[in-house]
Amino acid sequence: MFPVFALVFLIVPLIEIYFLIQVGQVIGALWTMLLVVLTAVIGVALLKHQGLATLSRAQDKMQHGEIPAGEMAEGVGLLLAGAFLLTPGFFTDALGFLLLFPPSRQFLLQSIRHRFEASGQFHVHTINPGQSQTDGTQSPPQDVIEGVKYRQDKDPE
Repeated sequence: MFPVFALVFLIVPLIEIYFLIQVGQVIGALWTMLLVVLTAVIGVALLKHQGLATLSRAQDKMQHGEIPAGEMAEGVGLLLAGAFLLTPGFFTDALGFLLLFPPSRQFLLQSIRHRFEASGQFHVHTINPGQSQTDGTQSPPQDVIEGVKYRQDKDPE
C-alpha cells in the first residue's frame, strides 16, 4: 500500500505542474492563478451546500432511529472532495468536482464497498424490514457494518 501512496504523491504534483504551465502559457500566469482561486471558492461553496444536505439527511435518519451509514460514507467522500478542491491545481479540482457530483460519488463509494466486501474484511447487510425487536416493536431497515480489527503492539513481549 505504501508504494501506491508514494507513487500518487509523486505523480499528482507533476500532473498539476504540467497543467498549470500549459494553462499559464495560454492565458497567462495571473489569469491562471485567479482561475485556480476561483475554482477553489466555487468548490468550497458547493461543498458547503452538499455537506449541509448530507448532514440534514443524517440527522433525519437518527431522529427516526436509523443508522446514517450511507450519509457517513458520503461525508467521507465530501471530505475527500474538499481536500482535492483546496489543493491548488486543475487536476485535483477536477477530481474534487467529480466527487461533488452525487452519482459519481455514489459510484466511487459503492466500488470501495464492493472491494472491501470482496476482501472478506468488511460486510454490510440490511436487517429485514419489519423485523421484531426485543420490545415487540417493528424496526426499520438498517445497515449493519461488521469489521475485523487487528491490533499490533509496538513491543511484543
